[in-house]
Amino acid sequence: MADLATKFMGLQLRNPVVIGANNLVTGVDNCKKMEDAGAAAIVYKTLFEEQIELERLQLNEELNQYNERHAEMIRLFPDIEHAGPREHLSHLRTVVNAVAIPVIASLNCTCDETWIDYARQLEDTGVKALELNFYAVPGDFKRDGKAIINEQVDVVTEVRKNVRIPVSVKLSPFYTNVLMVVQNMYYAGVDGFVLFNRMFQPDIDLEKLEHHFPYDHLSHEEDNRLPQRYIGLLYGEIRGSLCANTGIFTGHDVAKMILCGADCVQVVSTIYKNGISQVRKILDELEAWMDQKKFDTVDAFHGKLSRKQLKDPFAYRRAQYIDVLMGDKG
Repeated sequence: MADLATKFMGLQLRNPVVIGANNLVTGVDNCKKMEDAGAAAIVYKTLFEEQIELERLQLNEELNQYNERHAEMIRLFPDIEHAGPREHLSHLRTVVNAVAIPVIASLNCTCDETWIDYARQLEDTGVKALELNFYAVPGDFKRDGKAIINEQVDVVTEVRKNVRIPVSVKLSPFYTNVLMVVQNMYYAGVDGFVLFNRMFQPDIDLEKLEHHFPYDHLSHEEDNRLPQRYIGLLYGEIRGSLCANTGIFTGHDVAKMILCGADCVQVVSTIYKNGISQVRKILDELEAWMDQKKFDTVDAFHGKLSRKQLKDPFAYRRAQYIDVLMGDKG
C-alpha cells in the first residue's frame, strides 16, 4: 500500500489533498465529513475586508433608520459598533477545535493596516497557517504593474513580521512574469504558493441589459493545465512549498501535479459537483495509480516531470508551442 504522506510549508499532511477555501467549510459537520473522507487539511472561507466593511455599512443604516421614529425605539436599537470580523473568527475557531487535521485561514484585504491586524486575529484562533489571497482588480490607468507587485510584496513582508505561523500566498496568473513575482515573494518570507486563484467574472444578461454573476462559476478539468505548467517551472528553483489549485477533479489530476512538483493540491469544484465523498475517490485513484507505477511514496515521483528534472530542456519552452503548430499543419 502506497504512503501518501507529504509536507506543505512544514506542515505534515497525511496526503496531498487539501480542501480549498469555500462556503461549505463554514459548517462544522461538513468539515468533519471532509476529515472523515480523508482530506489532509482545510482552508477556511476567506475573510474579505470589503465584505466586513459592507456589513458594517448595512448595519449602521439599519440602526440609524430608527433614530427619528420614537424616543423609546432608540433604546431598542442602540448605535452599537459593528462586530467586524468577530463572527468569522468565532466560526473559524469552532472548526479548528472540531477537527484534528490542520486548518488554514485565508485573508484578503484592501488596506495595509488591516492585512496585519486581521492576520494577527486569525493566528489567534489556533490555525496552523495563513493564506494571503491576493485578489486585485486594477481600475487605475495610471498605476503600473510594478507598483502593484511592490505593494503586495510589502504586505507579505509586514505580515510575515507579525505572525509566527507559516504564510502562503494565493496568486492569480495575471502577472507579466509570475515566476519573478513568486521569487520576490519568497525572498520576502513566503513559505508556500498556491497557483492559481480563480477569479469570478461577471457576464451580461442581454434581456435585462445588466451584469450578473453566472451560477455555475466552478472550474473545469482542462483548467489545471496552467498551474501544472507553472509549478513545473518553479519546482527546484525556489525552496517554498507549491500547491496546485483550479481544475483538479480526480486522483490522476493530483498525480500530474505532483509529477510537475506540487507538494499538495486544493480541491473545491469537484466537491461541489460530486460531493464530499469525492475526496476518498480521489485518494483511492491516486493510490491505485501509485501501486500500478510501483511508487511507494509521494516523494518517489515528486517533481519527476518538472523542468528541473527533465533531460529535454525545451519541454517547458516556446519550442513546445511551435511543435504543436507544426504538427497541426500536417
